[in-house]
Amino acid sequence: MTPSTGLVHGRRSSSSARCGCGRTHTKDDPALGTPLDPNRYDYRGAVLWNAHAPALWARFMLRLRRTIAAVAGIPQRLLLRYARVSYAKVAEYQRRGLIHFHAVIRLDGPAGSYTPPPAWATPELLADAVRVAAARARVVGPDIDRRSLSFTFGSEIDTRIIKSSAFQAGTTITEGKVAGYVAKYATKRTEGATGTLDHRLKLIAELGQEDIPDHAAGMIRTAWTLGARRDLTHLRLRTWAHMLGFRGHFSTKTRTYSTTLSALRHARAAWHHRHTPAPRLSTLVLARWAFDGIGLTPDLERLAALVGGPVRQVGVTAGA
Repeated sequence: MTPSTGLVHGRRSSSSARCGCGRTHTKDDPALGTPLDPNRYDYRGAVLWNAHAPALWARFMLRLRRTIAAVAGIPQRLLLRYARVSYAKVAEYQRRGLIHFHAVIRLDGPAGSYTPPPAWATPELLADAVRVAAARARVVGPDIDRRSLSFTFGSEIDTRIIKSSAFQAGTTITEGKVAGYVAKYATKRTEGATGTLDHRLKLIAELGQEDIPDHAAGMIRTAWTLGARRDLTHLRLRTWAHMLGFRGHFSTKTRTYSTTLSALRHARAAWHHRHTPAPRLSTLVLARWAFDGIGLTPDLERLAALVGGPVRQVGVTAGA
């Protein structure tokens, strides 16, 4: 779900359909995702969209809970007594460099995935609430050139109900396919989508030494320029210029969606402990010590006689 910042080269649904430039692009054409007219493309809007995308997702989730509570006839502050909304999502870069989200959203009982949802919490209700919340979510942005900006999701939203393969044998959407679908986008990188950088810039002059497409370079330069504005300091655009302004996590989940990452780490450690052979114990000799004698050496006896002190018996050992 992303807004429009200008026309870009793209592939149409029909293999024979032409792009706005008059050509038919192949799937590996480097022109895909680049503006038809770079001089009219809204680079600042694109960078600021990426920067505000995490806040917009948070606003969407707030709207979603409000919508579910309103449909169920429950005050929002009491929703957690009856149902809990949880999700797992990934953020993907499109070829044009804009972030959009893929998410799996659950509606369970008050204890999350450990309790069944109430009777009114149907998949259809959740799907309708997602569409309504996505349409109403909005984040107020900065004023650029006397123009007040605000950010919303685009009109394209694909909502599908996921049914467990344990209850719906032979369905086209299964739990395994959902996991693979999310993993596909979780393993994508910015570099693969836009050809941009995988490291931060200390100076914008360093950009001239990088081999990246003009479109990605244009977004990075725009982020760097906007980062000098005092009213945008909180967005840290220069720090995240190499990410085209996006400063969120590529993958996030609520604690109640499923197991936690900490639990997975403990499970992996326990598995390795059970399946890894115990190491053989060995002794490492660092030095050998042997008894040398009791008393002072001849030199120390003469030194003691010269100073007039009493002769004390001490134990002396020598090591090698």
